[in-house]
Amino acid sequence: MQKTSKALFGLATAFVMSSALPNLAKADELTLCWAAWDPANALVELSKDFTAKTGTQMKFEFVPWTSYADRFLNELNSHGKLCDLIIGDSQWIGGSAENGHYVKLNDFFDKEGIKMDDFVPATVVGYSEWPKNTPNYWALPAMGDVVGWTYRKDWFEKPELQKEFKEKYGHDLAAPKSYDELKQIAEFFQKREIDGKTVYGASIYTERGSEGITMGVTNVLYDWGFQYDNPQKPYDMEGFVNSADAVKGLEFYKSLYDCCTPPGSSNVYMVESADAFKSGQVAMQMNFAFTWPGLYKDEKVGGDRIGFFPNPAEKAHFAQLGGQGISVVSYSDKRDSALQYIKWFAQPDVQAKWWELGGFSCLNSVVNAPDFAKSQPYAQAFLDSMAIVKDFWAEPSYASLLQAMQKRVHNYVVAGNGTAQEALDGLVKDWSDVFKDDGKI
Repeated sequence: MQKTSKALFGLATAFVMSSALPNLAKADELTLCWAAWDPANALVELSKDFTAKTGTQMKFEFVPWTSYADRFLNELNSHGKLCDLIIGDSQWIGGSAENGHYVKLNDFFDKEGIKMDDFVPATVVGYSEWPKNTPNYWALPAMGDVVGWTYRKDWFEKPELQKEFKEKYGHDLAAPKSYDELKQIAEFFQKREIDGKTVYGASIYTERGSEGITMGVTNVLYDWGFQYDNPQKPYDMEGFVNSADAVKGLEFYKSLYDCCTPPGSSNVYMVESADAFKSGQVAMQMNFAFTWPGLYKDEKVGGDRIGFFPNPAEKAHFAQLGGQGISVVSYSDKRDSALQYIKWFAQPDVQAKWWELGGFSCLNSVVNAPDFAKSQPYAQAFLDSMAIVKDFWAEPSYASLLQAMQKRVHNYVVAGNGTAQEALDGLVKDWSDVFKDDGKI
């Protein structure tokens, strides 16, 4: 669930060619469709091994996140043949399964001995299953991702700030484990002068046009007790979406926006949040884990200057799932070769290299390896975050559901219109209308 820009990550369409090894079904060329971002560069490099083993040339169609959904959903809906393989967003799984866009993979997995139990359970539910929590698989978990936080470790470690913070709040200045602590830290740094520059508390998601503010606010709503519907009655949302606890969570998110964000923070998503951190504006920033490797390598804010922590806890403890699975497009004339790519990608040694190159593997043998947590400075935060993930609706009508939430939440949090209760009550109405149109209520 991610929208970013080609300019930030500097990616372009790439082509990889090599030569061959027998025993696998061949096609002269396969086209894999995905977004233009850092992990796509890693996949291009990784896929050179597939080409070396099969003789199948790999062509990559990468588009910016801002165009990703429109470009590839249009391609699927028109039954186009551009993509043999697609790494599609987690929210697409319902519509792509029900509309016949993806090849169902159960028989192939059984034949090849690919077991979904070998992958992180939340990624199987999030990226592969439709209907959810049933053993019907339409993708292989490909790119694990989750919303977490980075912080200016060097600022936190300044002795004078540690002393002042502890005198004021009674506990150490450290990565927060609760929302109270997070807000205290954000207030502490808001408009503070550090190294001759005015800085601010936190960068959080507020973007309205695509999915940004939803991806931000859900982290807080989940932890306060928000639920998408009644666990005992699907699509029964009254008192779950708009519960008293959910209202408190939305009010907290607005309070954090009002108190502790930099000027001009009304339309922030991944690019803007990363930029705020890289430019030294903020003490903390909310962002998807895929940004962490690049931030760690940054000459100005990376290395020993940066720290990582999972989403804090409140009544519950969750984080918004990102990431994607890889699917075979049903309209492809090269299904057999595309399936062989899936088989190759699922191998433990390939998954281990995927992590080394900058991808985020979902394979248990990789993430549960004894040395994984120490393999990168952000690996432990990634593990902790992936253990608490929860996802947005993956219904075929997810786009309408998302648009409604974007509007309701942004109008309250950023524009300051109405109350949190009114925003969530309105959301229940909007979502009920969508499901009525779908014949589900």
